[in-house]
Amino acid sequence: MQRDSDKPTAKAARHRAIQARVDKKDEAKPEGNGRAKKDGHAMQAGARRYPEPPMPAQHLKKPGKEAELDLKPMYDAPYYRGSGKLDGMVAIVTGGDSGIGRAVSVLYAREGADIAVIYLTEDEDAAETKAAVEAEGRRCLLIPGDVADRDFCRGAVQRVLKEFKRLDILVNNAAFQIHTTEFEELTDQQFDETLKTNLYGYFHMAQACVPHIGQGGSIVNCGSITGIEGSKDLIDYSMTKGGIHAFTRALAGHLIPRGIRVNCVAPGPVWTPLNPADQPAEKVKEFGAKSKMKRPAQPEEIAPAFVFLASPQTASYITGEILPVIGGY
Repeated sequence: MQRDSDKPTAKAARHRAIQARVDKKDEAKPEGNGRAKKDGHAMQAGARRYPEPPMPAQHLKKPGKEAELDLKPMYDAPYYRGSGKLDGMVAIVTGGDSGIGRAVSVLYAREGADIAVIYLTEDEDAAETKAAVEAEGRRCLLIPGDVADRDFCRGAVQRVLKEFKRLDILVNNAAFQIHTTEFEELTDQQFDETLKTNLYGYFHMAQACVPHIGQGGSIVNCGSITGIEGSKDLIDYSMTKGGIHAFTRALAGHLIPRGIRVNCVAPGPVWTPLNPADQPAEKVKEFGAKSKMKRPAQPEEIAPAFVFLASPQTASYITGEILPVIGGY
């Protein structure tokens, strides 16, 4: 019998098994010449300059560790100044060990919130997020586990309440993604893993948190441009992200009487471990080149949208919205 403590490790092993099958097919049918195709220069409009394609040609093993990325995602937002928008609040961030989740955790801490980071097995990444949150003068609780497991979600929320005595914000961000070039070859195993992580995980975490979030609290889900436009190679992933958008709007209406807002950020391409742990290394070079800004976003460019939607100071009249942050139309 598998012990509960083994479940996250087993899930990570399942992710790698699915990835190995897709990798084998990619090796048999190489695509493109590995060169990023750009029409003109990438747009730079931020407080500092961000990397442009070609990105490093690298393929990570699932679940994907930020510590192993050759080009580290930019998450610390040194020019962002906090102003107490989340002062005294407590936030749970799933998938907070890396990528968008790490950047959100850091900015939430800078705005005055204590953070509980839920992650699968990436202990090294989670430790760096914890250090970054504590450097902002806030507390950080690390909870490893599988958000697709309903009992784990309920137990994690109880740990947060025991540690912090309150709960104000849930950020649903943990996700599983891997491409499929032939629809007929999308296996039940992959389909099931994608749905359970991306939909069951969001549902179970929200259901566990809602009874404990008071008036003025909020849920911010991470959707995707693939849930709006679809992606021919990410059919199951696109399906879950569209479901997350619908879940956001439905739950938002349901929770209006309780004073809990529910919104969603739908990013375009973002430089996180998710895509290098999906695409072949040569294809990773082109990541973000097809966006209107001709580069992927960095996590620190997405995180302020999560602050905006979570804060009762800035978004008190906003619920059920899907906010695309995709680098232009």
